[in-house]
Amino acid sequence: MCGIIGYVGKMDAVAIILEGLKKLEYRGYDSAGLAVYNNGIQVVKQEGRLDALQARIDASPLTANMGIGHTRWATHGEPSDVNSHPHMGSQNKIAIVHNGIIENYKQLKEYLEQKGIVFASQTDSEVIAQLAEYYYEGDILDAVIHVVGRLEGSFALGIMCADNPDMFIAVKKDNPLIVGVSDHGQFIASDVPAVLKHTSNVYYLNDREIAVLRADEVEFLNFDKEPLAKTVETVTWSLDSAEKGGYPHFMLKEIMEQPKILKDTINTIISSGDNQEIIDGIDINKYNKIVMTACGSAYNAGVVAKYVFEQLCRVPVEVDLASEFRYKDAIIDEKTLVIIISQSGETADTIAAMREAKAKGAVTLAVVNVVGSTIAKEADYCLFTAAGPEIAVATTKAFSAQLVILYVLAVRFAAGYGKLSPTQEAGFLSEIAQLPEKVTEILEQLDGIQKYASTCVGYKSIFFIGRNIDYAIALEGSLKLKEISYIHSEAYAGGELKHGTISLIEDNTLVVAIANCERLFSKLMSNVEQVISRGAKVLLVSNHPDALPDEVTSCITLPLSGDLFSPSLSVIALQLFSYYVAANKGLDIDKPRNLAKSVTVE
Repeated sequence: MCGIIGYVGKMDAVAIILEGLKKLEYRGYDSAGLAVYNNGIQVVKQEGRLDALQARIDASPLTANMGIGHTRWATHGEPSDVNSHPHMGSQNKIAIVHNGIIENYKQLKEYLEQKGIVFASQTDSEVIAQLAEYYYEGDILDAVIHVVGRLEGSFALGIMCADNPDMFIAVKKDNPLIVGVSDHGQFIASDVPAVLKHTSNVYYLNDREIAVLRADEVEFLNFDKEPLAKTVETVTWSLDSAEKGGYPHFMLKEIMEQPKILKDTINTIISSGDNQEIIDGIDINKYNKIVMTACGSAYNAGVVAKYVFEQLCRVPVEVDLASEFRYKDAIIDEKTLVIIISQSGETADTIAAMREAKAKGAVTLAVVNVVGSTIAKEADYCLFTAAGPEIAVATTKAFSAQLVILYVLAVRFAAGYGKLSPTQEAGFLSEIAQLPEKVTEILEQLDGIQKYASTCVGYKSIFFIGRNIDYAIALEGSLKLKEISYIHSEAYAGGELKHGTISLIEDNTLVVAIANCERLFSKLMSNVEQVISRGAKVLLVSNHPDALPDEVTSCITLPLSGDLFSPSLSVIALQLFSYYVAANKGLDIDKPRNLAKSVTVE
C-alpha cells in the first residue's frame, strides 16, 4: 500500500517522479502528489488517479532536479486533496512523504497544537512534517533523527528541506524502501519497478537506517548518526517484466506467464538451484509440528499445502492467518517449524507473526518473491519464488509459484521423515515437473473460458464448492472473483452445504464446483445435484468430464493429474474465469478498489 518515489540528479525530477508513480500504481492508492525544489518547495497533489495529478501539472508546468512523490491509500482521514501527500510543515520549510502508520500521532499532534502549530489535514503523516519543522535548527539530519526517535509505529519516509536544494533524506522502519543509484542521479522507491527504467543497482534499506541522497552520492547512517557500509545489489528483473507487453492488463499477462514461472521456480528447487541447497540444509527430523502463517492468497496457498504436507509427511500442520497468529499466543517451541508465506516479504501482519514465532523459539522458513525484503532477511531459512515482478494487485503467478515450492517442500520433508521411498519421492517430483506443460494446456482453452465468463456478469452472488484439497483451492477462486469483479462470492466445503449454505441457493444462482479429488468425486456430484435441484446453474472445473451428471452443461476440463497437485491446474481456470468476468464488467482489473498489493500496515 502507498508508493514512494524520490529523485535528485541531472534529469527532470517531475517526469521521473510521475513515471515512477505510474509504476507503483499496483500498490493501491486513492490520491497522489509530489514536492519538488524550485526556488523553494513546490507541492502539487490531487485526489484520484494519477491522470488527475498529471492534468494539474500540465496546466501549470514544473521543472526541478530534485523531488519526492507519493501515491496514498487512505488510513487516517478520507481521500481528499488536503489529506494527500506530500505534507508540508506550517512554515513551508519541510515536506515529507510517508508510508506506514504513526501510532502515537494523536499525542504528538496535541503536543504541537499546544505550541500553537496549526494542522491542515486529518492524517497521521502530517505530524512528521510539523514535528521536523519544530525541531529544525539549521541541520535537517539532526531534526530527522530527533523526529524518528519520537515516532511509534511504522514508516518509510522521504524528507525535503527548503534550505537544502541539493539533497533529501530517506528513513525506513517496518516499511519497504530501496535506494537506486545511477550515473545521472539517485533514487528512493517503495519497490524496484519504479526505478528499473533508470537503474538496476539498488541498496535495500534495513530498519532504522537513514539514507542521505545527493546528485552524485548516497550516504548511509543509523539513528545514532554513525556511518553504515552497505553493498549495492543488482536487480535481475528486466524492464519488460514490469510492462504489459501488449496485453490489456497486467493480470492477464501474469496469468499467461505461469508456465514459464512454474518451470523456473521448479528448477530452483528440484534441479540444482539455490532453493534446493536451502532445503538440503534443513533437518526436518528436528521438528514435530509445522505451522504456516500468511495473509490473503498466501494464506490460501498454506491451506492447500496443509493437505499435501499432512498426507505425505504425517505430521500435524496448522495454518493461521498472520493477523490472528500474532495475537493468539500460539503453542509453538523450538521443535516447531513455522513457514512464512508472502509475495512481497513486507506484509506487516506476516512480519509480526514471524517475529512472534522466533521469539517463542520456533525456526522460521520463508517462501517469498522479493530478494532483500524484510521477511527474506529475518527468516532463518528463505526460499525464493521465481515469479519476477507481479504488478496486478490480485496475485496469480506468485501464488502458483508459492504452491509448487510448498509441494516440493512437502515431498522432500516426507522423504526426510522416512515416509516416502526414493522411488516414491522421484515420482512425486516428476509429477510436479509436469505441471508447467499441463498449465499450458489450460491456457489454450482461453476462448472458451472467456465466452462462458461473459454470461456471468449479472450474477449477484457466486458460490464455490469443493471437497478436501478442492475445497482449499475453492477459497482462492472465490477470493480472486470478489477481488476484481466486486461480485459477492463465498467458498464452502461441499459437505457443509446442508448446514446452512444451501438456504442461499435459489433460481439462477451460479455454483462453481471443483472436482478433481477422485475418491470424493461422487460425493461432490451429490452436492452438485442438490444445488441443481434448487435452481442453481453449475460450472464444473474438473479432470473427470466423462463422469458428469447430465444436468451440468458447463465444464472447464483440466488435464489429468493426481489429487495432491491438482490445485495448480484448477487455479489457472479460476483465475481466467475471474479475469474475464471482471473484464466483461469493464472494471479496472489491475487496480481493484480499496485494495493494495502489499499491506504494510496492520
